[in-house]
Amino acid sequence: MSATILVVDDTPLNAKLLADLLGAKGYRSVTAASGPEALRKLADEKPDLVLLDVMMPGMSGYEVCAAIRADPAHAMLPVVLVTALDPAAERVKGLEAGADDFLSKPVAQAELLARVKSLLRIKQLYDEVERQRSTLAEWNRTLEQRVQEGVQELERVGRLRRFFSPQLAEAIVNGGAEDPLKSHRCEITVVFLDLRGFTAFTETADPEEVMAVLADYHAAMGRRILEFEGTLERFTGDGIMVFFNDPTPIPDPAPRAARMALAMQGDVALLAERWRKRGHELQMGVGIAQGFATLGGIGFPGRIDYGAIGTVTNLAARLCGEAQGGEVLVSQRAWGAIEGIVEGEAAGALVLKGFARPVQAFRLRCG
Repeated sequence: MSATILVVDDTPLNAKLLADLLGAKGYRSVTAASGPEALRKLADEKPDLVLLDVMMPGMSGYEVCAAIRADPAHAMLPVVLVTALDPAAERVKGLEAGADDFLSKPVAQAELLARVKSLLRIKQLYDEVERQRSTLAEWNRTLEQRVQEGVQELERVGRLRRFFSPQLAEAIVNGGAEDPLKSHRCEITVVFLDLRGFTAFTETADPEEVMAVLADYHAAMGRRILEFEGTLERFTGDGIMVFFNDPTPIPDPAPRAARMALAMQGDVALLAERWRKRGHELQMGVGIAQGFATLGGIGFPGRIDYGAIGTVTNLAARLCGEAQGGEVLVSQRAWGAIEGIVEGEAAGALVLKGFARPVQAFRLRCG
């Protein structure tokens, strides 16, 4: 049975274009012209994914998303916000409302289909896990109490490790921290990375090819994150944010972040050779910054992410945006902690969006 997608847009033409595009790919589309209508159809149609316009009269996309998340039955329903506004500026609002992803108007066909396919796959896996969990719970009720408690503990650990980094999962399960999800301040080293040429690639490549490239990329980067014991903050398509020194303190967060970034660049260089043979010109830029941030659980009951908020995360992201393919740019504070440990050179003062004064940066020597 094909997946059902609810398209919510107060402009009938926009809704029809998206519905027709999805229908051509075999999806069943249902449209709604307002927030209240969307919430009614949510109950009647039981969609597998919601494409939600942000700017709507009466009830905005953020309000509709928050209303969807308020129902525990829709805690894992994928919601993609579609906006003509600056996605970076609106990301926090969307995350607070419970959105899973963002698309910018005008919507690129390849990107839309790739994101829809990815989120539907995640929902299918979640639904399968939930079905297996129900079956296991029924089986557990027939066992002795001791076995039942053991299985429940394993299940709890498994769920935590799916959503959190290994360090945070262990801290929660073993009581290694008083309350790891409670908001707290900590000095961290942040690594932000994404692929150069990825947007152009998604506009011309088939969704299956996009997903294959992302699978290779995520697998390689994920191995390095685990190897260097970083805390994964998020995957957003080709963008990845990792930080060090929280929830588990480590003595060398900046050097470890730098070594991880250099190892990642080596991995991507190998992947790029394979991608180039398929006609894809993709490279990776990396930004590293060190500073204090507020960390803890972000979300609502049914969906909690572990995140970091502060100038240091913005600085790492801006440095990443300035980095050329194959480059690693480092803030002055982070460079002070790694100078003499890894090789590098001054990159000069950079004018970065959101920062009033030029920022001194340094370039690590890769390869």
